Amino acid sequence: MRFFALKGSEQLGAAAARALSIELDPHEERDFEDGEHKARPLVSVRGKDVYVLHSLAGDGGASTNDRLCKLLFFLATCKENGAAQLTAVVPYLAYARKDRQTKARDPVSTRYVAQLFEAMGTDRIMTLDVHNLAAFQNAFRCESIHLDTRKLFAPLIGKLAGDLPITIFSPDSGGVKRAQLLKEALEAETGKEIGFGFMEKRRSRNVVSGELFAGDVAENAVFIIDDLISTGGTMLRAALACRDRGARTVHAIATHGLFGKGGDLLFGSQAIDRIIVTDSVDTVAVAKARHPQAPLEILPIGSLIGNAIRRLHAQGSISKLIGIDD
Repeated sequence: MRFFALKGSEQLGAAAARALSIELDPHEERDFEDGEHKARPLVSVRGKDVYVLHSLAGDGGASTNDRLCKLLFFLATCKENGAAQLTAVVPYLAYARKDRQTKARDPVSTRYVAQLFEAMGTDRIMTLDVHNLAAFQNAFRCESIHLDTRKLFAPLIGKLAGDLPITIFSPDSGGVKRAQLLKEALEAETGKEIGFGFMEKRRSRNVVSGELFAGDVAENAVFIIDDLISTGGTMLRAALACRDRGARTVHAIATHGLFGKGGDLLFGSQAIDRIIVTDSVDTVAVAKARHPQAPLEILPIGSLIGNAIRRLHAQGSISKLIGIDD
């Protein structure tokens, strides 16, 4: 096996490598004055089972497109130099939100990104909690591995809820299935009945509307679940609606904490007791440093990724990791 983590994803890569009881393989990355770059492995990849980890959330140092381009070029370099099996490990997959046409002449960016990975010779892609699982699986013709975080979040939800009844809540109709799966996982783990709710959200030209609210949250510990937090507006809108209807505590849970412009409102709001995300993107650590007093909790995912890679390399089953039965 060869395991690389590109610049900006080294900490997560190192955590996954520790779970594998190996070291990250060395590579070189050089940026040139005109914006071009070069990257190459510093060990032979010929005949090897190669894994390359890079998360595609942009930050002040590199845009999403920069990260995507560097990952694609590095994958192609490994294939060019004889890699027998090539797996892209992309904890946060960019452009997954644009998976269908909602207006005339819209792009279907998820499919275009899939075609780019396949053109580089990628045999398999592994990602974590994509925006729309069906769209992800249909976009890629190569093998696609989807990991979810239900088993990471479930114990923490029980701890934070204490003796209060629990409601799992989706902030929009598109996330209903995700919330239902978490609800079912909690019921299986605790043996208790878990409440469920969601609210309507429509977005057009970045204007959000919709007032429908379903579910009983009064006197409950409410956990709002989504795949990502960008500006935080969707989470905050749902949290305020739950508070207005009598929720005792409200917690925001998302796998990917992008925390772009507008995130300050989320961190400063009294409507949310705690924000829980994973370390799938390095912007989470930046947000924590900027808001040290914010109720932000970060769950590590290095072991989840490392265990998935171990099973893939051994040609074993990862069904328990991805939440389906053999």
